[in-house]
Amino acid sequence: MKNNKSYIITGPTASGKSGFAHALATRVGGCIINCDSVQIYRGIENISASPFAGRSLTDEIDGVPYRLFSILTLQEQISVADYIKLAHEQYNAAIKMNKIPIFVGGTGYYINGIVNGISEIPEISSENRRRARELVAHDINAARQMVPQCSATDPQRIARAIEVYFQTGRHLSEWQKSPRTGAITPTPTRILINPPADVLRRRIASRIPEMIAGGALDEAEYILKNNLNPNRAIGAVQLCEYLCGKISRDNAIENWIIKTNQYAKRQRTWFKTQFFADVAINHIPTDDDLDAVILQ
Repeated sequence: MKNNKSYIITGPTASGKSGFAHALATRVGGCIINCDSVQIYRGIENISASPFAGRSLTDEIDGVPYRLFSILTLQEQISVADYIKLAHEQYNAAIKMNKIPIFVGGTGYYINGIVNGISEIPEISSENRRRARELVAHDINAARQMVPQCSATDPQRIARAIEVYFQTGRHLSEWQKSPRTGAITPTPTRILINPPADVLRRRIASRIPEMIAGGALDEAEYILKNNLNPNRAIGAVQLCEYLCGKISRDNAIENWIIKTNQYAKRQRTWFKTQFFADVAINHIPTDDDLDAVILQ
């Protein structure tokens, strides 16, 4: 292995990337670093399909170090810049431990930051951050009209665009054209796991009932009991609607599956146009794929 070897393993939800990353880490002496914007939150491990679903929250799984999973409460916010800073810290810590950093997750804007860096945007005041979050929570459609250049549908990303506009008077898209900093160097070996859409649909349909049986309903009850925002994760909204008596259990499962498939489709589009893989695995990964990646 060359010095400072690292990997980034990504793909749409339910593609098998978490299991593949763990197997790779076991083989090469790796440290897994989360790059999923939902699995970074604590208390929704089942809903987010975190590696820690059904497990105690520790700093390793079967001897493999895991970093940046379940580190924030559901009340906390994190920007891409915040994430990139944390990712660098964990990357450097892994190198010092003589571990190979392995980033894993499917969040495009985290992945893009790791590979390409991010534009330097001024620090946002707590007041402007609060105003942006309140606006999005009150009326997300009206909020989107304030930042027409923002094509995101995720509430957190819309709020980010608005807070930048409040702070600077310039749209986020303008700042994003500025020189970028913060990329991980050397660039990690980029691995894309991207099975056919019909395979993903079957896996999504089969795993969501398992997630509910594993404790996702308890997590949704916690969200409701503590008056937290269920929009952090696909599935949380549907389960909260079920628990509030707005929809049936079957409808909650069906809606969760539909929303997850829609998300997987958006991810696949992003990978096709924005991510350039060194290794592309177009099926559920196997040990043969593991051997090929190690020899890369």
